Amino acid sequence: MSPDVNHLVAGLGTGLCGGLLSGLFGVGGGVVMVPLLGLVLHLDQHRAQGATLAAMLLPTGLPAVLQYRSRGIHTSLRLVGVLVLAFLFGIYGGARVANLIPSEPLRWSYAAFLVFLAFKTFFRHEPPPVDRTVAPLDLSSGLWTAGLPIGLLAGVVSGLTGLGGAVVVIPLLASRFRMTQHETQLTSLMMLLPPIGLPGVYVYAKAQGGLPWVVIAGVAVGFAVGALGGARVATRVQGVKLKQSYAVVVLLMALLVVLRGR
Repeated sequence: MSPDVNHLVAGLGTGLCGGLLSGLFGVGGGVVMVPLLGLVLHLDQHRAQGATLAAMLLPTGLPAVLQYRSRGIHTSLRLVGVLVLAFLFGIYGGARVANLIPSEPLRWSYAAFLVFLAFKTFFRHEPPPVDRTVAPLDLSSGLWTAGLPIGLLAGVVSGLTGLGGAVVVIPLLASRFRMTQHETQLTSLMMLLPPIGLPGVYVYAKAQGGLPWVVIAGVAVGFAVGALGGARVATRVQGVKLKQSYAVVVLLMALLVVLRGR
């Protein structure tokens, strides 16, 4: 097969894995796609992160969002809007900083962040399921004061690491607004519908002299298919088990990032 075909197939496989993870856990898929792009296609840390952000420009998470909503899981559109607004500013700054850091220190920092995230997520208390028709989500005291900082921090982390920001959004929303795991995952997936990674993609493409667009196209298609399958499973699994499984996967990805450099 030609190099372009090989890259497309590798992108499809990587996107499928990332999509499954995204549908299952509400993340952007970067937590698995960045290490896999480095391992399979030997992309350096900067290009892998830029390619992952670029693949998320299309609304690839829409099938997963529709699946969550069909199972009676909802969130606040106002909250999603505030998070997206702040995210756009954060990702631009994070991407600029990332491209000033040498690839090797960036890779180790990325792995350390994943380990921290895994332990924090595993031991986080999961609130019991709530009937939102009886107890609606209360945003009266934190929509802007909490939503803006959470979205901004998520953007900075996304720009620095190539992740979709869900690694920050999910635990912080659960802590601040007492949202269930399923609700935070849906919120995170809905943040991916607009092209929120565009400022970061611009910075990475400019700094790296372009991005591997054939790979990115394969990742985007594979991601959409995988996200739907992951969401079908996630909406049938208890929040506690979902949270713990997510923590284990993140820890494995940290190990993969470390081994990739050996």
